Amino acid sequence: MLIIAVHAFSQDTIHNKTNPDSSGTSNSAIKSKIIYNSRDSIRFDVKNQKVFLFGDADVQYEDMELKADYIEFDMSKNTAFAHGARDSAGNAALDTSGMPIGDPIFSDGEKSFDAKEITYNFETKKGKIREVTTQEGEAFIHAKDAKKDTGDIYYIKNGRYTTCDFEQPHFYIKATKLKVIPDDKIITGPAYLVIGDVPTPLIVPFGVFPNKKGRKSGILIPFYGQSNLGYFLKDGGYYFGMSDYFDLALRGDIYSQGSYGVKTHTNYNKRYKYNGNLGISYSEIKISEKEFPDYEDNKDFFVRWSHTQDPKANPTVRFTANVNAGSSSYNKFNSNNPTDYLSNTFQSNVAWSKSWQGKPYNLSVNMTHMQNTIQKTVDVTLPEAAFSVNRFYPFKRKEQVGKLKRYEKIGTSFSLNARNQISTYDSLLFKESSVDRLRNGIKATIPISYSENFGPVIMSPSASFNSYGYFQTIRKRYDTISETVKIDTVKRFSPAYDFNAALSFSTKLYGMFLFKHTRVKAIRHVLTPSASLSYRPDFSQSHWGYYQNVQINSLGNEQLYSIFQNAIYGSPASGKSGYINLALNNNLEMKVRPSKKDTSTTDKKVMLLDIFSISASYNMAVDSFNWSNINLTGRTQLFKILDLTFTGILDPYKMDYGTGERTKKLLFESTYRIGRLTDAAFSLSTSFQNLTKKKNEKKKPLSMKPMRTGGAVPMSANNDELAYILSHPDYYVDFNVPWNLSVYYNIVYTKPALTDTIIQTFTFSGDVNITEKWKIGFHSGFDFVKKDFTFTQLNIYRDLHCWEMHFDWVPFGFRKSYMLNVAVKASVLQDLKLSRKRDWYDYN
Repeated sequence: MLIIAVHAFSQDTIHNKTNPDSSGTSNSAIKSKIIYNSRDSIRFDVKNQKVFLFGDADVQYEDMELKADYIEFDMSKNTAFAHGARDSAGNAALDTSGMPIGDPIFSDGEKSFDAKEITYNFETKKGKIREVTTQEGEAFIHAKDAKKDTGDIYYIKNGRYTTCDFEQPHFYIKATKLKVIPDDKIITGPAYLVIGDVPTPLIVPFGVFPNKKGRKSGILIPFYGQSNLGYFLKDGGYYFGMSDYFDLALRGDIYSQGSYGVKTHTNYNKRYKYNGNLGISYSEIKISEKEFPDYEDNKDFFVRWSHTQDPKANPTVRFTANVNAGSSSYNKFNSNNPTDYLSNTFQSNVAWSKSWQGKPYNLSVNMTHMQNTIQKTVDVTLPEAAFSVNRFYPFKRKEQVGKLKRYEKIGTSFSLNARNQISTYDSLLFKESSVDRLRNGIKATIPISYSENFGPVIMSPSASFNSYGYFQTIRKRYDTISETVKIDTVKRFSPAYDFNAALSFSTKLYGMFLFKHTRVKAIRHVLTPSASLSYRPDFSQSHWGYYQNVQINSLGNEQLYSIFQNAIYGSPASGKSGYINLALNNNLEMKVRPSKKDTSTTDKKVMLLDIFSISASYNMAVDSFNWSNINLTGRTQLFKILDLTFTGILDPYKMDYGTGERTKKLLFESTYRIGRLTDAAFSLSTSFQNLTKKKNEKKKPLSMKPMRTGGAVPMSANNDELAYILSHPDYYVDFNVPWNLSVYYNIVYTKPALTDTIIQTFTFSGDVNITEKWKIGFHSGFDFVKKDFTFTQLNIYRDLHCWEMHFDWVPFGFRKSYMLNVAVKASVLQDLKLSRKRDWYDYN
């Protein structure tokens, strides 16, 4: 039986007897409608002005709703009393699953909680609740008794604060008193931590937990430990939730023996405009003591900046940035990430570009940076400006009538580039002496090209004109006193020019091998031969003025040098060249008929050889060593999973095995071999993975006993969680892939002279889900030449429901270390964790 009633209570119906006045009205009267219903029945007590609702009772008043198995509504006092179903013994009735049924559920706006008993006053909006459970943001609050005042503030006695969504939480913070201020904070009195219903000695005199929606600011609690650097506090600081557009995190590390580090990181995002992040770090790591010979004082810094502009912001102007720059030893002392440790190069690029709609013009300004941490070298280009005009046809008629004339097919373009660059060691980059290493200049290029088809052959003549402008040149002179060559720098603008011309031919040849009575239908072979002739004059001749002679010793011997030596765009080349370039590319594929079991009638294409190319050149302008080395390149894929690549270099000239030097005689003349293998590389790589679920199978939630307040926590991430996952992909553990494996084998052979060198390595990485809660990741390899393992790391992840465990272990080698971290998942208690680590310098 379902009964629904709607009442609009006024002063006359409720309050007239208890609080009359001359006007017959009261300021305390309830003006809004109260809607109530129940599944079983409704009983009215007119004398005492009470209403009794039985079975799935529901009372609604404004934004408030109260549901319970039994609700007693007192119209004279404007109060409602609710509790769950009771058996004959006065205990809550249990359903077959053992869960109590019909307990009150109270919701007020977006807030909701359940309890054993609820008393609520509609006039004052105050309430009294027994055994309540409610959710506040990421946290859940369990309380024996609670009171609600008119300002929606809750006062709780004997409460438990936790982020675990189980009815019996794995852990909680027990407090005798709690005050919950919605959308602001939760304040506790004396409290202590309880794990697995076992109290811990972690006691605080009071606690304040943020409960605001959106961004929040607060202290970042450091974790502590001990290492060879002393006792430490790491990653402590403060987080500033500035606005919806950006935030800022300031962190620091401090060690008892004098080492320290500071880090700052900010994320910013403006929809339809741009987004990015910036991180700046500085550290001073002191190893050992000053009195010992192994003492080190390492001052390091690192800058990471990523900026992306939304394409919708401005289609003609673009600005992007990807900066990774710092001192060479920063990752050595400050990072446990194997990717950072194994990387020995850093690259950066900051670019601004401008194009004009409907015009062929383009303008760009770049800043680039390249750094080698092994050689400790750094190249910085600041700035590099480029202006270009897209390819156009100057002789083409505006109104096309008939076929194109041959001269109308002549195309050209224009590019102008200006660059300022410094190449030095990272330790000298910010020194005053680095100014002398600056190189700068301007280069303009005008390429001219033409293409014509003669049947299956494509002929393409081309020419290129280059103009250089340098702001300094060099002059060399012989010092008779010191008997050395001195170099003087001439600070003045000096132009230079060069040009070259080429004529190329290319075509394609097809070969087909057909098969009958087999699944293999045909094999097709595609050959792409090409030949070109190029010419460049000798710009070292005296009339060009780009090269001069200098005496190099007391005997009067001279040497030719360029006044543009080490210039940023180089110098016009010395020596005349007339190259004949030859190349042959091969492609091999197979067609397979469908099997008898296959319902498809379409032939299947199988790639046998993606590419195999041979190239060489012959210089007609020199009197010896006319042939260049022969270059070989091959690439294919087997069974759609194995990627194979091969490169090789053949030297066509004989070698004198007594001196190890090349001779002028071709190897083919005596041995009929086209060349001697001097360099070769072969690599094989593949990756496997096994998906646990089909594409159309829905992800099952974790098995858990649901809370009565709306059930289990939804597994789908909200917007904030999704943004966090996208910005921290390394922290996200994907349990949809039970295992994956990547394998890479590489062998490199070099023999430029008498001795050879072989590098042979095998590396593998991947992860595997032992269970739904356990995941193990690994990265290792073997060096067959050194007969030793390469960098090896093991990662273990354990899902502990409301907690999680990470264990990173490098078992041996120079980077031997480990780190164990057990922490609460919820961000509101992210500093409630236990960390134990030992860095590589604690072992070394």
